[in-house]
Amino acid sequence: MELDNAVKFFQGKTILITGATGFLAKVFVEKILRLQPNVNKLYLLVKAVAGDISFENLGLNDPELREEMRKEIQIIVNVAASTDFSERYDDALDINTFGAFNVLNFGKKCDKVKLFLHVSTAYVCGEQIGIILEKLKRRNDMNIFEEKRLAEEHLSQLQNQCIPDKAITSSMKEFGLERAKLNGWPNTYVFTKAMGEMLLGMFKGDFPLVIIRPTMIASTYKQPFPGWIEGVRTIDSVLVNYGKGKLTCFPGNLNSALDVIPVDMVVNVMVVAIEVHYAQHQYSCETIYHVGTSSKNPLKLSDLRNLSHYYFTKNPWIDTNGQKVEAGKLIVFSTINRFFLYMKIKYVLPLKVFLHKIILFLTRLFNAFFHVLYLINKLCCQRFEKIYTNLNRRVKFILRLAEFYKPYAFFTGIFDDRNLERLQRVAEERGIDLAEFNFDSKSIDWEDYIMNSHIPGLFNQGLL
Repeated sequence: MELDNAVKFFQGKTILITGATGFLAKVFVEKILRLQPNVNKLYLLVKAVAGDISFENLGLNDPELREEMRKEIQIIVNVAASTDFSERYDDALDINTFGAFNVLNFGKKCDKVKLFLHVSTAYVCGEQIGIILEKLKRRNDMNIFEEKRLAEEHLSQLQNQCIPDKAITSSMKEFGLERAKLNGWPNTYVFTKAMGEMLLGMFKGDFPLVIIRPTMIASTYKQPFPGWIEGVRTIDSVLVNYGKGKLTCFPGNLNSALDVIPVDMVVNVMVVAIEVHYAQHQYSCETIYHVGTSSKNPLKLSDLRNLSHYYFTKNPWIDTNGQKVEAGKLIVFSTINRFFLYMKIKYVLPLKVFLHKIILFLTRLFNAFFHVLYLINKLCCQRFEKIYTNLNRRVKFILRLAEFYKPYAFFTGIFDDRNLERLQRVAEERGIDLAEFNFDSKSIDWEDYIMNSHIPGLFNQGLL
């Protein structure tokens, strides 16, 4: 059987892949090796061995290895990222912003590199509304190198105070969120990814650059098998806690699109874009691809709520005591203020009353029967303290979850994907099998995917 053109293309190629231990990179590597085992060489940058994009020359201290890579690499795929919404600001800058910059500079030293593919996120747009174009976001009023200086200065001040490492980490996380919101982004992750894109745009020169901007990446749709996922990703935190009975309400716009995209469709775009752009030899150009579903086949929050309720009604979670957890239909509040008010009335105030009553009761008990009930009192205190602590931790977790996902639960932007449409047409003209490399979001059957692939995969694999 004749090989597909995209499959033929990777024969004999040498590719550098950063972030190789991440989920997206694993799916990408699996696809390449499954379809084209005759690829010449894959350099996988992994922190456990030599290789860290936060350093110049990617942390490769072996000069012979660096020279070998410089002479051989033809394609660079930068997937490395810290996706924690509230990562330490210094770490997020090192990886998401200056990590991309370091990979670009390393690529410029390579003799044979003809393409640099950088994986970003669609949410570098910030809290925009309406149609969001496939263009670089440039901010003349923002100095990225000054942001790095501010992060280093803040860290130095904390270290000079001789405070515990945990307190330093907490402060650096808060500082990142503060800087992000001050500059118009909802969290540290998307802010630092946006700055990474800006640096690439400013310093790429004649380097051919392709930026892939996926929306919220979810489990595989078809390949290598439906429902493959690692860890709990993006909106899955809500699904998991809802299914386990820990989450009964959440803020959001039921009519807004949750822009979810299966990971294998993102990988297919990456593979096809590499083949097409490598063949075109378009230097000095930059092309951005939004890979999402909001413009062609949106999944509404109301649809996800209904499908997840139906799934957990049919397949209830079994808790550690062997009991079935009944998940009622998720209560969705149309504003964040209504949600916080509900949480305060339903949980926060009763918790405070509960704590006050227990303290009062135990104090009276202690005073009345000091000698006889000392041990019982102590045991009761420990038990009630544990109950209170667990409930309080759960409430704080839900409030924090809502705060993090607020920008996406109320997101009304639609990601323009006309470049992706053009890529599809060019791929067809070049004889690429778009059944094997499917990235048509209109082909997604949401009910089948959510019910039979995504949620089962999430609970069978994502929680491992």
